[in-house]
Amino acid sequence: MDHFEYREGVMHAEDVPLPRIAEEVGTPVYVYSRATLERHATVFREGLSDVPDKLIAFAVKSNPNLAVLRVLANQGYGADCVSIGEVRRAIAAGMAPDKIVFSGVGKTHAELIAGLEEGIGQFNIESEEEGLELAEIAAKMGKTAQCTLRINPDVDAGTHDKISTGKADNKFGVPIDQAGQIFGKLASQPGVNLRGVAVHIGSQLGDLAPLERAFEKLSALVTSLRGAGHEITHVDLGGGLGVPYKREEHLPSPAEYGAMVARVTRDWRVKLIFEPGRVIAGNAGVLLTRVVRVKRGINDPFVIVDAAMNDLARPALYGAYHDFVAVEPRGVDMTANIVGPICETGDTFAMGRLTDKLETGDLAVFRTAGAYGATMASSYNSRGFVAEVLVDGDKYAVVADRIAAATIMDAEQVPDWLD
Repeated sequence: MDHFEYREGVMHAEDVPLPRIAEEVGTPVYVYSRATLERHATVFREGLSDVPDKLIAFAVKSNPNLAVLRVLANQGYGADCVSIGEVRRAIAAGMAPDKIVFSGVGKTHAELIAGLEEGIGQFNIESEEEGLELAEIAAKMGKTAQCTLRINPDVDAGTHDKISTGKADNKFGVPIDQAGQIFGKLASQPGVNLRGVAVHIGSQLGDLAPLERAFEKLSALVTSLRGAGHEITHVDLGGGLGVPYKREEHLPSPAEYGAMVARVTRDWRVKLIFEPGRVIAGNAGVLLTRVVRVKRGINDPFVIVDAAMNDLARPALYGAYHDFVAVEPRGVDMTANIVGPICETGDTFAMGRLTDKLETGDLAVFRTAGAYGATMASSYNSRGFVAEVLVDGDKYAVVADRIAAATIMDAEQVPDWLD
């Protein structure tokens, strides 16, 4: 459920009509709903009601906007971060450092130092090499890093190859058949408290079976590690639960996910950590855009909108689907190709899509754009960065300014020796 609904023929975000935002802020613009974020945060937490000891850490990479993070901090969420920049965003938004998990396969030396200085709650170690480096840094600083070892369980998540992270040939984690040896070596190092294991097999999962297989492998590993004398108190189960980008899609609910987790982990006697991202933020946002013109095509017309692949990259990167609907539908359909203005054939959102009939100047939205939207934006074709808005009931605020191409250009210099 989300709070983007039609009222008297006009789409609203909660109680704010989208044409008002388009008029006052301009397009393209991301629009987020506070009520939807809070509802999804509540539903996910309630889905885990049978898990007694847990931390829910929002995957900041999915939507790092400070206002979005503040909403989730107020819901008691922590943060799953993959860079020190994300760590500092989470803290700035009010998330407690001890609720921050620092993941990521390429943490630099400087980032490891900074994470220790910030007092974050957990490092998810991605390799033996990273663990040894972190141990040395922490010992020199007179600190103890709380850690888990990320395991690669060699489980195919059944999602898109570019967002699959748990197969043997993916770059993440250590191979499960080497985990015991690596765990033993790292656990003996001063400077780290290796207190558990972590897993994350991919994003936008539509089936619980791969997750359950990964968790069962993790269960056997936990038993083996304890048998070797290691104390295991924390297990990070990652994120990855998908959302329906198409209205007819049925994906596992947080309640179904929570029931599976509770069943598989009932004898683990650990604190479980969860890293939801898309399932919290995805349906809480739309990308509002305006039709530049409608161009005749060989088969179907091209609806050219002012949003582009630099604003919403997922369709160009993954061939991803986003529902595309008019803000003020006329009750008539058309089949069209939905494209942006960038000089790339890849700047195509949909081909041969049945959608509302649209004309020059009309407003439309790409739905389910609250996750992996603005955070993946670029300034390609010197277009500048898209604005972001958060709606709360009958009011809204700009929570990320539009950054003009001229402002980006001001950060560049031509050296004197080119004159």
